Amino acid sequence: MEQKLSERILNMSTSATLAMAAKARELRAEGKDIIGLSLGEPDFNTPDFIKEAAIQAINDNYNSYSPVDGYADLKDAIITKFKRDNNLTYKPDQIVVSTGAKQSLANIALVMIDPGDEVILPAPYWVSYSDIVKIAEGVPVEVPTSIENDFKMTPEQLEAAITPKTKMLWYSSPCNPSGSVYSREELEALAEVLRKHPQIYVVSDEIYEHINFAGGHISMAAIEGMYDRTVTVNGVSKAFAMTGWRIGYIGAPSWIARACNKMQGQITSGANCIAQRATITALEAPVSKIQYMIDEFHKRRDLVLQLLSEIDGFQVNVPEGAFYVFPNISAFFGKTLKGKKIENASDFSLYLLEEANVATVTGEAFGNPNCIRISYAASEEELKEALKRIKEALV
Repeated sequence: MEQKLSERILNMSTSATLAMAAKARELRAEGKDIIGLSLGEPDFNTPDFIKEAAIQAINDNYNSYSPVDGYADLKDAIITKFKRDNNLTYKPDQIVVSTGAKQSLANIALVMIDPGDEVILPAPYWVSYSDIVKIAEGVPVEVPTSIENDFKMTPEQLEAAITPKTKMLWYSSPCNPSGSVYSREELEALAEVLRKHPQIYVVSDEIYEHINFAGGHISMAAIEGMYDRTVTVNGVSKAFAMTGWRIGYIGAPSWIARACNKMQGQITSGANCIAQRATITALEAPVSKIQYMIDEFHKRRDLVLQLLSEIDGFQVNVPEGAFYVFPNISAFFGKTLKGKKIENASDFSLYLLEEANVATVTGEAFGNPNCIRISYAASEEELKEALKRIKEALV
């Protein structure tokens, strides 16, 4: 029998972050001492007060199918969180809880994008944006940014990228992979362009919202004229160290939320019941309960920037959020290191894995071929050793 997969899956890229993590696991299984700086996953344990809420939910016999769009009291907690942290007012029919923010993004793409619709992606962007858009038969339109402007798209670049086929703009702030944070003034400037094009909707991915060293997070939906055309995506994976709990959510115009609810009802139905109960406790807690993790990430960022500044060939800026640095390493292109020719960021990332035993991710996966992503979601000892190895491998 012919083994024929769909063109959809054959044309889909493998997640570069997951692929590098898998490669690192293979090398560890072979006995190599690999330091993993490739995954976007906090190295902290989920806080005890959240775990206790999950245990209580098990004891309270939460074991049945949950509502497709989330428990009513979780939606209430999300509404309160949006008002408290983002000055955004939503009603329950504007909230949809999903199995991670990645599913939230897939829902949005599948209910909003028709074949041929263009979606603007300021590059670098999170690895899955482009393929999620393609699954919905949309066309990703990359807008390249540079380290000189902290990897942020300018209003002029946005205006130049818009065509009659433009349907959406997707971006994250704080950004994965660059750590860039858009200020209120920068978002207002982008909104000024978008107000001239009322057919364009925005996906604002705010999953790293609390891991922010810039002094405050601003939501696009809170900018004048943008509330009714913005879908705000968030979740508990990053700031609460709950990656495996798989809870994401959106705040959106009700007609978009209803469509996402309908889509999700045919694919996964409601998210994990125990994780939802724990998320209520997480979101109702003051941000001060997780401040110790944010402070530690801030310290690690400064450490990594200091160590990278001591390595010739790395061009770095100062990321203001998330837990990544995104150095430009194009100075190494065309060079031969220990007999290996470096032509691009993928070559460089693979070289670091093989020669320094340090796993990073090529910037090509994020739409920027001149950079690599280094996650500092690791202990100070691991970070010091990793950067020491990288420096020695490049001598």
